[in-house]
Amino acid sequence: MASGTMQLNASSIREDFPILGRKVNGKPLIYLDNAATSQKPRQVIDSIRDYYGNYNANVHRGIHRLSEEASEAYESSREKAARFINAGFEETIFTKNATESLNLVAYSIGMQLGKGDEVVVSEMEHHSNFVPWQQICLKKGARLRFVKIDKEGRLDMDDLAGCLNRKTRIVSITHVSNVLGTINPVREIAKLAHDCGALFIVDAAQSAPHMPLDVRSIGCDFLAFSSHKMLGPTGIGVLYGKKELLDSMQPFIYGGDMIREVTFESTRFNELPWKFEAGTPNIAGGIGLGAAIGYLEKIGMENVFEHEKMLSEYALGRLLSEEDIKVYGPKKGRAGVISFNLKGIHAHDVAAILDQEGIAIRGGHHCAMPLMSRLEASGTARASFYIYNTKQEIDAMASALEKVRGVLTGR
Repeated sequence: MASGTMQLNASSIREDFPILGRKVNGKPLIYLDNAATSQKPRQVIDSIRDYYGNYNANVHRGIHRLSEEASEAYESSREKAARFINAGFEETIFTKNATESLNLVAYSIGMQLGKGDEVVVSEMEHHSNFVPWQQICLKKGARLRFVKIDKEGRLDMDDLAGCLNRKTRIVSITHVSNVLGTINPVREIAKLAHDCGALFIVDAAQSAPHMPLDVRSIGCDFLAFSSHKMLGPTGIGVLYGKKELLDSMQPFIYGGDMIREVTFESTRFNELPWKFEAGTPNIAGGIGLGAAIGYLEKIGMENVFEHEKMLSEYALGRLLSEEDIKVYGPKKGRAGVISFNLKGIHAHDVAAILDQEGIAIRGGHHCAMPLMSRLEASGTARASFYIYNTKQEIDAMASALEKVRGVLTGR
């Protein structure tokens, strides 16, 4: 990883992203939907093309040259993913995405829950870190508890402490809210969870792409993130788990490659990390993720975070200066995700009119319907930033919001 911090050159970075040269509705594309998925640099695209064009083969199962080359490239990407979060190789499980990573934990660890046990999540969770625990608790007779957020959209730490007790078995909290941009104090939460004997799980889907992560420093037991939000391809994700916990867990999916020996009577599972990776994996996706990690490490994750912090502060200044715009979440110390609403205008209409201007944002509930209920909103418009975004693009969005007002309110 690049050492220290330096000003990120977004203009130079943009040259690596072919899609940013296209037009939408005759306008230059301004892509501000990075919390949903990021764009891909040609280095990632080329790594996938190289795999399919030069050494396409299955991994772990052949002694011929192509299989050996594919296996080496795929497992090299796992080494990069492990290093990226300071985890061990055997602690780094490849999955389909963060959603599958969280489900793996829920259906393995969660199935050990009993009647009266408690699981703690927050009001700001994405459905992927909400619904699995809800369903497991319903099935096992456990209680699901919700940590409240305060009026600024931050986690209420006093309420969290009040939710924890000797019955708490699992605490599963997002690192960064995909709606509010809130950055939760995961180190502090880990200590609180462990002090009452609970496991702590981090949904890092919105933090891994945007800031340095160190699972040892955080002290979490599990952590999940997705490739497609951090310049990599879709269909590949990562689950980190402490080795001693992974060793004790039952696999989530059964099949080929995750076994050591099968007889008519029984099965012995493979060693970590392959114990949890049944069937032919997304080989091209894994290789592409490795290329994405290499790209981000060359820039430096501190530099990524500082660039997005600058953009977020700038965008907040533009939006908060308008009396008819409501911004959700903290005003300071937040990630590069900003949800807002124009008074009297539905978020879908805002997104549709901005699309006419070539500006891609997200409008809706962002897979966080319980949070929307808490915010008393049917949905929000959401702009989310990454390494290739600029202040000029934020200015263009602010100007386009004037057109939204003109079209829908006659202003």
